[in-house]
Amino acid sequence: MFGFLRRPKVRIDIPRLKPRENTTDYPKVNLAELTPEVLPYLGQVAYVQLAIFEELSAAIGSAPTVAAKQALAPAATQALDKHERLVAEIRRRVDTPAEVIEPFTAGIDRYRAIVKGADWFEQLASVYLTAGILDDFFTLLAAGLPGDIGPRCVAILDAETGRTAIVGILSEATDADAVLGSRLAMWGRRVVGDTLLVARSAIHLTGNPESDEQRIEPVFTEMIASHTRRMDRLGLTA
Repeated sequence: MFGFLRRPKVRIDIPRLKPRENTTDYPKVNLAELTPEVLPYLGQVAYVQLAIFEELSAAIGSAPTVAAKQALAPAATQALDKHERLVAEIRRRVDTPAEVIEPFTAGIDRYRAIVKGADWFEQLASVYLTAGILDDFFTLLAAGLPGDIGPRCVAILDAETGRTAIVGILSEATDADAVLGSRLAMWGRRVVGDTLLVARSAIHLTGNPESDEQRIEPVFTEMIASHTRRMDRLGLTA
């Protein structure tokens, strides 16, 4: 993604949430003027899905029980399937998908190191929360893609994730350990800012800071509302 983790020239304001009962009323914003070209979009989102697969695979490898490994396996499979479907979209346009994806790998990998977490539970919470934010964002961004590629990308990203197993694992653990619950709640608040920076860096800015901010703010507000609902599902306070 362009300029990962470099502070953008335009100041980032994390928007305040509206009252919880209104979170379903956020407008669906058309980001057509802020959506990157098709190939950069596909390269970014394809590597994001591959990164999700790799993080889930690592979590499976370090899971403390066979039952946990089995529960997480479908989520890794789904992420890899999404990656492969997005690569197929790239291949419809060029013969070398890896060359389209490669420019985004270093920045995404730096971001992954920041939000990885200190232990297995933080790692699981991170992949559940950050993958959800990025799925939401790239689904919204797809609305600005030309022709029928946008709806196809939405269908790919909106497919089953298999991540509900993470909710069960973490909820059971935090129910048994209040200290862990408090720590994961703090961690969930920590990763959202870095993830919004990732989303922000993927946007093609028009050069008009005022109009760009007017388009971006409701999108980020909607993303934060969805993040809050995911935190709620984990039994954590956003």
